[in-house]
Amino acid sequence: MLNHEITSVVGKHKPRRRVGRGTGSGHGKTSGRGHKGSGSRAGSTSVTLHEGGQMPLFRRLPKRGFSNYDFATRCEIVNVSQLERFQDGAEVGIEQLSDAGLVDSAKSKIKILGKGDLTKKLQVTAHKFSKTAEQKIVASGGAAKVI
Repeated sequence: MLNHEITSVVGKHKPRRRVGRGTGSGHGKTSGRGHKGSGSRAGSTSVTLHEGGQMPLFRRLPKRGFSNYDFATRCEIVNVSQLERFQDGAEVGIEQLSDAGLVDSAKSKIKILGKGDLTKKLQVTAHKFSKTAEQKIVASGGAAKVI
């Protein structure tokens, strides 16, 4: 029998486990929590990395190298096809993009990428542009201005 062949008759839907309802239930007294200790008490959690006194894995492995991840400048991405929603001849800046819901915050840095087509003449202002995005904006009669 395979997993997908199990029916409700065979026991696909097990009844809910009612703990602490007497010894006859099989889950009485300690309710399946064992005896004493922090694990038997409410609110107990275990630290995932704790290995019970053994030297933890992240301390056993050597640390080498350097990561630039924390220092990278992250940009929110807007594609040229998404700019199609603005009126022809409009000035599109960070505030307009955040009002339209294309960007999470007006404080974030924005990069315009060249995916899709643009038919409207727009004055787009952003922190960065890809080459294809800039070409498509200029080809449609607009201008791409870097902040």
